[in-house]
Amino acid sequence: MAETEKNEKKSIERTKVGIVVSNKMQKTVVVAVERLVQHGMYQKYIRHTSKFMAHAENPLNIGDRVVIEETRPLSKRKRWNVKEVLERAS
Repeated sequence: MAETEKNEKKSIERTKVGIVVSNKMQKTVVVAVERLVQHGMYQKYIRHTSKFMAHAENPLNIGDRVVIEETRPLSKRKRWNVKEVLERAS
C-alpha cells in the first residue's frame, strides 16, 4: 500500500502559471511566478517572485501569461517547459 502511494506521488506533474519577463535567448524564456506567503508574526501576506528558465519552441513575447511544467534537466539552469500560452500580451 505504501509503495503505490509513493509511486503515485512521484508521477504527479508539477505546473506553474507565470508571466514571461525575458525572451532574449534562443528557444528559452524566463518566466516569473508570483506566490503569496503569510508572515509568521504579523499575519500579513507578502508577495514572493521566483524566476524559472523554460524551454519554448514557439516565439513568445514579454508579458505573455504561460503555463510551465517540470521536465528533465535540459541545460545547466533550464528544468521547465512551456506547456501552453494562456494569454498573449497586447
